[in-house]
Amino acid sequence: MFAMRALAIAYEHADMTTSYMSQDQILDLGRRWADAELHADVQTLDTLLDADFACVGPLGFVLNKEQYLAGRRSGDLKQEAFGWQDVQVRVYGDAAIAIGSQIQKTTYQGHDASGQFRVTQVFARKAQGWVLASLHLSPISQPPAWTNAPR
Repeated sequence: MFAMRALAIAYEHADMTTSYMSQDQILDLGRRWADAELHADVQTLDTLLDADFACVGPLGFVLNKEQYLAGRRSGDLKQEAFGWQDVQVRVYGDAAIAIGSQIQKTTYQGHDASGQFRVTQVFARKAQGWVLASLHLSPISQPPAWTNAPR
């Protein structure tokens, strides 16, 4: 009986350790993504994004991986400042969700595209490791009074 309980505790500890390791990997991947965004590092972004990547922009438009990379590749999208902060990660086996704040000073084709966004990142663990499968951006504004939620 004691051996079975010890084995169960060992498995539980291994699962917790794996979860924390995965959270650290997701946080690191998010930092690498933000750095690649700031420097328009298309090569790094290409390796971080899943082949089936999709991005929902802050106005509801949807971009696939090639469309997402195209603005960076062409130089149409220019980041003067790009921050990824206040990130919370949840791991669900081979999937993970990161929710954080993206603050950017940006132009697109010479027009201001700066802003503060709440971003949901969806990650998938594949044979080669974690990849960013999806992004969803929403502008940060004041929440409705009835939610009592912080901004």
